[in-house]
Amino acid sequence: MRGDIPAMTDEGSNLVGRRQETDRLRGLVGPPYPEGRRLLLLGDAGVGKTALVAEAAAHARSAGVRILAATGRESEQSMVFAGLYQLLRPVLDRVDALPVRQAEALRGAFGISAEPAPPDALLTGIAVLTLMSQLADEQPLLVWVDDAQWLDRASLDALAFAARRVESEPLVLLLSARGTAPPAGFERDFPQLRLPPLDLPDAGRLLDAQPRPPRGRPREQVLAQAGGNPLALIELAKVIAEDPDAGRRWVTEPLPLTTQLTTVMAAQFTALPAAARSALLIAAVAESPDVAAAVPGLSAGALAPAEAAGLIRLDAHGPQFTHCLVRMAVYHAAPFTDRSAAHRQVADALRDQPDRHAWHLAAAALEPDEQIAVLLETSAAQAQRRGGAAAAASALERAAELSPDEHDKARRLLAAADLAQSAGQADWVLALAEKVLTLTSEPDLRIAARFGIGWALQWSNRHAEAFETLLALAAEAGARLPDVAWGATSMAATVAHQTGKADTVTRARAALGALDASAPAPEGVAQEYRIWLKACTNPYVDRDETVAELHRLADASPADPGMVGAAAWVLNETETAVGLMRGYLTELRAPGVRGASGGVLSALEWAYIDSGRWDEALAAAREANDIAAAYKMETVAGSADLTIATVAAMRGDFGDVGPLLTRVHAAVDVAEYGGYAARIRHTAGLAELAKGNHGAAYTQLRRHFAEDGTALHHTFSYLAIADLAAAAARAERPSEARTLLERALARISPAPGPRLDQLAGRARGLLADPDTAEKHFVTALADPAGEVWPFERAQLQLDYGEWLRRQRRVNDAKPVLGAALETLRRLGAAPWTRRAESELRACGVSVRSPRAASALDELTTQQREIVVLAGSGLTNGEIADRLFLSPRTVASHLYRSFPKLGIAGRHQLRDLIDRHTANGG
Repeated sequence: MRGDIPAMTDEGSNLVGRRQETDRLRGLVGPPYPEGRRLLLLGDAGVGKTALVAEAAAHARSAGVRILAATGRESEQSMVFAGLYQLLRPVLDRVDALPVRQAEALRGAFGISAEPAPPDALLTGIAVLTLMSQLADEQPLLVWVDDAQWLDRASLDALAFAARRVESEPLVLLLSARGTAPPAGFERDFPQLRLPPLDLPDAGRLLDAQPRPPRGRPREQVLAQAGGNPLALIELAKVIAEDPDAGRRWVTEPLPLTTQLTTVMAAQFTALPAAARSALLIAAVAESPDVAAAVPGLSAGALAPAEAAGLIRLDAHGPQFTHCLVRMAVYHAAPFTDRSAAHRQVADALRDQPDRHAWHLAAAALEPDEQIAVLLETSAAQAQRRGGAAAAASALERAAELSPDEHDKARRLLAAADLAQSAGQADWVLALAEKVLTLTSEPDLRIAARFGIGWALQWSNRHAEAFETLLALAAEAGARLPDVAWGATSMAATVAHQTGKADTVTRARAALGALDASAPAPEGVAQEYRIWLKACTNPYVDRDETVAELHRLADASPADPGMVGAAAWVLNETETAVGLMRGYLTELRAPGVRGASGGVLSALEWAYIDSGRWDEALAAAREANDIAAAYKMETVAGSADLTIATVAAMRGDFGDVGPLLTRVHAAVDVAEYGGYAARIRHTAGLAELAKGNHGAAYTQLRRHFAEDGTALHHTFSYLAIADLAAAAARAERPSEARTLLERALARISPAPGPRLDQLAGRARGLLADPDTAEKHFVTALADPAGEVWPFERAQLQLDYGEWLRRQRRVNDAKPVLGAALETLRRLGAAPWTRRAESELRACGVSVRSPRAASALDELTTQQREIVVLAGSGLTNGEIADRLFLSPRTVASHLYRSFPKLGIAGRHQLRDLIDRHTANGG
């Protein structure tokens, strides 16, 4: 490092060409920053990313911007939070000013706390955001990460989490990475700039600016070989100046550009004196200037020839390679025996840093070595305690490779697979578990590996393979390993529920019966497993018995409230589901276990929608998106986005629906996840229905059922039957829909429960002839249990009220429509509210505008949540800590909310909220 700006390449700060890119970056980093800015710069090795950003950083510094910078290092990819520590090291003295939980999380992540808190990716990410926000409040801030493709995964995750929440902070987050693919976590919603090669005139200008520029045919050969890559132009110009015949060899022996460059640099390395080669190899092994400086005997004198050759720069911070390709060329040009000796020398200098010490010893090893394997296993435990699951898994995988004993090798690979599972990397879990199967014949180890394979297949969207693997595993484990058997069957039932295919559901139900007969259920969670399996496989079979069992279990303080709450949701015992899962979330928000809340939130957000708690559903979805981002849970993110889209459709915010559904499609393979496919079609159909596009709505909703009535999803498709009927009736296709509806309902129990009874009554009423319609509406409304699902109840009342008015029974219609309007207004279901108001006016009722006290309804969900917390007396910092935002973002939301609320400041919030609540808000 030079100060806090990474070293530039040989192009220096006077860049040739790049005017458009330079102007864009200068505009990006030039203060003032009215809001947060982000950019990811992508390009091939040597194309000039570092030089371009360094020039922009120098411009920012001259304008008074503070700069925090870090460079990804290939050798530190397995060092948990190494990149983040490098970035924040200059400001670690500011950690004490963070909220207590955040400060503890960040110290624990860096391993600098005497009593580290349990690892919590969410808290670590928000701590990074809060720290950056506080620094930006004092002075505009540029955060620059170069070679981000080599950052360790934990650091990338924390930075990605913070980057997605940069809103009003006066800071710029600028990353540069090699290639065309963004680093993990930055694939979505992050602006990108791809840096192309120089065009031919600019390439010629750069070539002509070299100390010994080629002329004539050699010049054309360099231009052709370099292809506009600045580093290639510079290095190949040096080569052809020393060896004019090199150009002819390039024609007959073409190499990929990166290989060609490293070959050139390797030749420069081998031409150095022996002492310089040894010193330069140690610098390449150490990679970090700080580490290199700790190795005895690595003197400036020994490195002087390498500096003269342009391979490194020397300054007060130590040796720095002029380009990452130089380091790679030097490292790989040396024989393994020399590299091994250099790694041992560096390891010996790093005994006070156990992780680095272990990894350098591992890099020096060619044969199995149990002592080094134990050191790596210890390093993995340390990384795990600091929240670096991916780094811990890498250490254990390498420990397995170095294990002389087959049992230890398999054991360590399984442990690595468990940690890779925690890191959300299904492909890695699969590879590790499959290695175990090739190594050992021990039954217990093989069963554990197959369980990991089943999990990995499920999370890789390979549901058919996952289902077969898990059922076979359950049958094999049986009475010998009942915990595994029940766990595998439960996971298979989850897969069946996710796919929603009839044959899969039937087989999962049969597996439950076989398990009951052969394997005792695990103590403490036996009933939880059973209720979940029954709910997943068919919530309409023996429903009364299952629901009674559910309530007994819920009343007895279940060991796993999340599983029981999710079962209650699937069984349409909505209030029980909300009570169990809402209470359980309080426990799951504790540091160290927060990742387990993703599945609970995915169920709870839908239970909130069902029960008319739409604002709470949106808040749960926002929290689920935070969890998904921190713990890499794509399906959790997909469910959250689908929740938000559904509420948007019901409230008439149609502009949000399409983009959100597109994001869900990108996150989840709907061909494998029938549940998501059904929800997406229902939401899309609702949006079209609300817009009055009845034909388009029918097209979407009709796809829930095949001609013979087979459901796309065995539970979720039935929740769309009433909206399907409404679209069909208004699209003048009632006969077709009526036949389809009866075929679909014939496939489930004649007593599917009050929710399905209500939906079926509305559907049949809409599709019936005028002389038979009323009995269906009346029967559906007669059961007070239907009030549990207020939107569905209000839709039923609205449709019945419309029918009554059209039968000229205006006085009968008025109270029914009035009840519907009250609920629809409370929910904010604007399209249906307008329909209810129109129907009441047609009945001669004067419809008053909604209450004036509902100004809160004009806020976004997040603004409303912040306003309510501020009204309760919380400070901006306390609100930020609770909602995983920065204090500045909280302040910005409040500032934008006050004019909408018609108030001057925070002191008026309490009264406004009280009035809103008193008026039914």
